[in-house]
Amino acid sequence: MHIVIVDSSRVVLKIVSGLLEPRGHVVHSFTDSAEALAFLSNQPEVRVLITSLQVRPLSGLELCWSARLLAEERRPLYVITMSSARNERNLAEALDSGADDFIDKPPGAEELHARLRAAERLTTLQENLIRLAETDPLSGILNRRAFFAQANTGADRAGNHGRLSMVLADIDHFKRINDEHGHDVGDLAIQAVAKLIATEGKAGRLGGEEFALLLPETGLEAAEAVARRLCLRVRDLRIRGARGPVTLTCSFGVSTWVEGDSVEALMKRADIALYEAKTGGRDRVVSAATDLILARTA
Repeated sequence: MHIVIVDSSRVVLKIVSGLLEPRGHVVHSFTDSAEALAFLSNQPEVRVLITSLQVRPLSGLELCWSARLLAEERRPLYVITMSSARNERNLAEALDSGADDFIDKPPGAEELHARLRAAERLTTLQENLIRLAETDPLSGILNRRAFFAQANTGADRAGNHGRLSMVLADIDHFKRINDEHGHDVGDLAIQAVAKLIATEGKAGRLGGEEFALLLPETGLEAAEAVARRLCLRVRDLRIRGARGPVTLTCSFGVSTWVEGDSVEALMKRADIALYEAKTGGRDRVVSAATDLILARTA
């Protein structure tokens, strides 16, 4: 596991690291609690935080609380506090501040490893629950709720002047596929298209045969290129059917971020573009940058 240790004493850091690294753990040590929090924020692979209560500039309790807020952002994280003064008040304050466990400083080897085994069990369970809550069970990509959460995060990062694009995709004549070849083949088609779209960025299934693709740091021209590439790749798909391979196509709508935008507006423009692609003959890409699409959003 990736583990962050925070203590004002380099001797303590060396002792704890010496207990963990021989067991294969990747240890990141800090004497500065603010630096440790910044590292945690940018390193989602970290599964355990071990911190003393007496650290600066953030106290150990403040660090626990901040780490717990990070964990609420859909990531598994186990927080252990250390203190040489083990008493009921310290224990209660640590647990109330978001800690999951409390250990003496410096910890004994057997106790520390036992607590980390418990941490691994719990974070693995959390990771599985998060995956189940965010994943569409048929396609294996993000479900609608999780995709919108990712899109809102991307929008916050884009701000007013950043780059962010969205591509909506819809399988053409999907009802015909189900009617002529059966729902099993329809499910295989959804899975195949979802797998393709997910190779290009953060993909989600919005429902039925409709998908969305979020492209951070991507302008309109690059997003159009992604959509055209996907359009061609979908044509090459061959889905196994009872009467032989089944082919299919998709229509695509593309939009990009503008100043003062919102996720809802970004998706609305992509949806209108997708509608134009469907009514204009299907198996094509339409961008919301055209005068026609802009007029329809007014």
